[in-house]
Amino acid sequence: MKLWRRHRRTTPRLDPRVQADTWQACSLLLDYPDELLVERLPLLRETVAGLSPEIAEPLGRFLHHAGTTDLAALQQAYVETFDVTRKCALHLTYFLHGDTRNRGVALVQFKQLYRRHGVELSDHDAELPDHLSVILEFGATVAPEAAWKVLNEHRVGIELLRRALLHRESPWADVVQAVRATLPELQGDDNVALARLIAEGPPQETVGLDDRALNAPYAIDPALDELRTPPTGGGCGDGAPTPDPHGVSLGPTIPVGAPR
Repeated sequence: MKLWRRHRRTTPRLDPRVQADTWQACSLLLDYPDELLVERLPLLRETVAGLSPEIAEPLGRFLHHAGTTDLAALQQAYVETFDVTRKCALHLTYFLHGDTRNRGVALVQFKQLYRRHGVELSDHDAELPDHLSVILEFGATVAPEAAWKVLNEHRVGIELLRRALLHRESPWADVVQAVRATLPELQGDDNVALARLIAEGPPQETVGLDDRALNAPYAIDPALDELRTPPTGGGCGDGAPTPDPHGVSLGPTIPVGAPR
């Protein structure tokens, strides 16, 4: 077991309601942007305004960006950021397992975790179970303690995602920063593991790969230029209840995710 999979903290430092509101807001903002997100912006602004500055400030910047950017442009930027660049993967098991057989086992374990808490993900219109939006929504609305453990097990991957988004000067870096603010700081062996992950990339199968592929874990991204046209439909909240106008709750919206 890798060092950075340890669960370093038994209890969150934030008030449960603040943590839930933060995770729910970040879940919605890290999902594929659609018309429903635009409708929810006033509610999200109201919710974020009541959070601590370390969370409210980065989320406020992103909400301003989302509210002043044409939806089609926001969708295109989302696809170019998260669907084309491996370093910006929102699927956390990628950082731990790469594209190896072990990742398939990890995805099954995610589904089993959700099922134990009464959540079934659709096989047709939902993201993979390790998608950060799914995990955050699960923690915000269903099982905060279970989600807390999962997020800490993937804490180094979340940090790599944040740094990759900062390198791209992506507005979504602010959303991941807000997620980071709910989690423990990296310490000791975690930083060593992060440096190793940056240098070596995630694990990968070696059978059938040439030396160039093996020596460039992050240099070769998928040939997904055709995905620069944003996918249609889907998004956090499909089939979800209408948002509460008083901002009491953003409501459970699992399953989430735009069809890929």
